[in-house]
Amino acid sequence: MALSRRVTFFHSPNTRSTGARILLEELGADYELHALNMKAGEQRKQAYLAINPMGKVPAVRHGEALITEQVAVFLYLADLYQDAGLTPALDDPLRGPYLRWMVYYGSCFEPAVVDRAQKHPPAAPSTCPYGDFETMLKTLTDQLEKGPYILGEKFSAADVLWGTALKWTTGFQLVPMSPVIQAYIDRINARPAVQRVAALEAELAAQHARELESKA
Repeated sequence: MALSRRVTFFHSPNTRSTGARILLEELGADYELHALNMKAGEQRKQAYLAINPMGKVPAVRHGEALITEQVAVFLYLADLYQDAGLTPALDDPLRGPYLRWMVYYGSCFEPAVVDRAQKHPPAAPSTCPYGDFETMLKTLTDQLEKGPYILGEKFSAADVLWGTALKWTTGFQLVPMSPVIQAYIDRINARPAVQRVAALEAELAAQHARELESKA
């Protein structure tokens, strides 16, 4: 008997996990939401540390499989719901570029942003995983200029990842805004799933705030 595609989604509002929730909505996925109130420290309690010892979201449980790490969650969900068309098939010429840009986020973009935000002195290019910040960002924006999406004409799970990441990092001025980045963010934000999740996140955050007040 085929394994059900229903997943349990461990999530906290207004975190990196928001992108995974948008992806679930884009996929039309069948999921059970397990919300963590991070302001109450629920991500550091033993029940969740048994899911992810680092206390991070998102995490997904599917049958006996437990998936953590943002990019792994995106790859897994998009493949699980491949019929939604947000991941290129193995024999699609776009499969390689898709994997490239998914992995580029975690291997180059986020380390570069963290180093810059914390004002770490740059490592020598020969030992730095992303070379240098300017080259890392130009590599990304050069790809975005080919648009409208990261793979050109095809919208994919990679755009959910990058759209939410760029909105967050430019919003906190960790990445400089540019016309090509702004146009890309606007394009992703206009999608119904993004707007739907924004409303759901506001509602969940308000619920968590009420829970904290009731315990004060």
